[in-house]
Amino acid sequence: MELLQYALRKLLSGIPLVLGVTFISFVLMVYFGPDKTYELLGKNPTQQQIEEIRHELGYDRPFVVRYFDYLRELVTLDFGHSDSTGERVSRLLLRTIPISLALVTPGFILGNVLGIVLALIAAYHRGGWIDKLIMTGAVVGMSISFLIAIIAFQLIFSSSYGLNLFPVRGWDVYSLSDYLRYVTVPTLATVFVALGYNTRFYRAVLVEEMTRDHVRTARAFGIPPAKLLYKNILKNSLIPIITRIMFSIPLVVISGSLLIESYFGIPGVGKVTYDAITTGDQPVLKAVVGLTAVLFVFTLLLTDILYKVVDPRVSLK
Repeated sequence: MELLQYALRKLLSGIPLVLGVTFISFVLMVYFGPDKTYELLGKNPTQQQIEEIRHELGYDRPFVVRYFDYLRELVTLDFGHSDSTGERVSRLLLRTIPISLALVTPGFILGNVLGIVLALIAAYHRGGWIDKLIMTGAVVGMSISFLIAIIAFQLIFSSSYGLNLFPVRGWDVYSLSDYLRYVTVPTLATVFVALGYNTRFYRAVLVEEMTRDHVRTARAFGIPPAKLLYKNILKNSLIPIITRIMFSIPLVVISGSLLIESYFGIPGVGKVTYDAITTGDQPVLKAVVGLTAVLFVFTLLLTDILYKVVDPRVSLK
């Protein structure tokens, strides 16, 4: 009951965030977005034709009415039809979101798991050559842009100039082997870039925990290194680790998949968002922005619940 009450309070407290994000984005789309009127009309349209098209598009309605219609669409998950393809936006998202999740999940998990493992090793050997080697690799990963990493891995593994082992573009996935072929190169690029940032952050958190009195006491009592790293250091560092992992989920799902999918031609929600930005497809953009804000609110809720799971001292208030 306490957890349910807390979840309800947290969701209610997230309503201003959703309203703020959707309002700002709606203002930008209405006043600075493309006007579809003249794209749908031929040359030299009459004033009557212009008024009819603007009425069909809803441009002649008051701003407040259009914004509340947007909120209604967000609540009902009915965003109408895409301006570009004519497909229902809800159906479009249901078709593309699973592809994006299948694409980014391996790299997201591997990037965080390997980052924690390398950070543990570096922190335990702090100041030694192992620590310096791992941190040097992390800096190299951080200094290379995501786009450059994508291009490099594609040249190495997918082109005739390299190993030519994996497809260059597309997403013709009908089996597990097909999935592994298409997801490998994007995953390698994602892990390469994310590993640098994750390792440096997690090492800083773990090194701070290693300076605690209870860790020095455990060392003095001869606790084995593996047990020391897991029980005395890692478990007590889970709060900031969980925070970083959870708050990167909305960013990874949208921005990470946007770059990968637009470059590799993968028909996920990132590619759909990129096409909507370039064509001014407002129904799709409104759906993506609104649902991202809602996802962020649910992420806040789940993060606080995980805090309570890993540390019983945390109070859900």
